[in-house]
Parts: sequence; C-alpha cells; structure tokens
Amino acid sequence: MKNIFLPCALAALAATAAFAQNSAPAAAMEDHTAPSYDMKGQALLDLEGVQKKFVDLANAIPDGKLTWRPSPDARSFAEVLLHVAGERYGILGLGGAEKPAGFDGKNFDKSTTDRAQIVAELNKSWDFTQKNINAMTNADFARLIPKLGPQANAGDVVYILVADAHEHLGQLVAYSRENGIVPPWTAEAQKKAAEKKDGQK
Repeated sequence: MKNIFLPCALAALAATAAFAQNSAPAAAMEDHTAPSYDMKGQALLDLEGVQKKFVDLANAIPDGKLTWRPSPDARSFAEVLLHVAGERYGILGLGGAEKPAGFDGKNFDKSTTDRAQIVAELNKSWDFTQKNINAMTNADFARLIPKLGPQANAGDVVYILVADAHEHLGQLVAYSRENGIVPPWTAEAQKKAAEKKDGQK
C-alpha cells in the first residue's frame, strides 16, 4: 500500500489555508493578538500520550504477530510502528528539522521485525520530536512555509504530526481487535471499572 498520507495532508493544508484566507472576516485577518492557546505544550502532551500507547501496544503484541498484516498490500504491525517512528523525521523535516544521519526513509518500515529494536526506534524518534518541538519559539510556530501552502506555517507541521499519530494509532487498534488483542490502556480501564464495581457491592 503506497503512503498517500503526506501528499493528501499537504493538499488539504493548502486548500484550508486558501479557504481561510478568502473567507475570513476582515477584522479577524487584521487581528494580531498573541494566541492564548499553547500549541507547543498541548501538542507535546498529546504526542507523549500517543507515544506511550504505541510502545505499550508494541510490547503487548504476541510473539509471531508483529508480521501480521490485514492484506498483502497493507503494512504489518511492525511496519506501521516503524512507519510512525520514521514519519516523525519526515513530517518535522517539512519545517526544517534535520533527519538523523544515515536515516533511510525508503527502507525504514521494513528494517526490522525485532520488538526491542522497534521500541528503541519509537523512543529514539520521540526524543527527536520532543527536542525539535521544544526548541520552537512562538515566532517559529508562526513562521510561514510557502511550499506547503499560501498561509501554511511551522505550526501546521506540528498539527500534521499530531493528526498522523492518531491516524496510525487507530490503525493499530483496528489491527489489534482483528487479532483479539486488547490494547493495554483499554485493559487497564476495564480493570479499574471492575474494581470500582466490586467496591460498590
């Protein structure tokens, strides 16, 4: 299955920016008030939660299932997890972040099926993500990136990263359900609910 997410995301970003530019009220377009929403903090908090779920799920997938795929043209469990790790470099690269030396984006998804190595790559790319987003100033978030669209900026790149993470988490949850795997965070919620119910008896 070809990776069409980035081209689609960039096309949507450009269309949204053009629509906003043409339809926003004049008063809104002239408003230069500093935003009250802390995109950096919220994006990092969200991504941290999703990262934990990726790692927890990677460790919960039974031996022999990491290579399972729903169809011949779809990514396997291992390939989706590695894709998540590798795409962090690619997406942040749209904003100017430099990929690690020697990183091979073309073959990265298929570079290993070893659980420990997959988790290590997730953690490595998460460290890269935190470092790069933490280094961004408010001015950096507002920095225009014309190649992505008329009004696209570096903040949009972070937004794409968050959206992409949730897309692939949903994909992995669907894979898990198909294989009778209960995601660890769901199992924990079910355990707490059962304990609460027992305590009310």
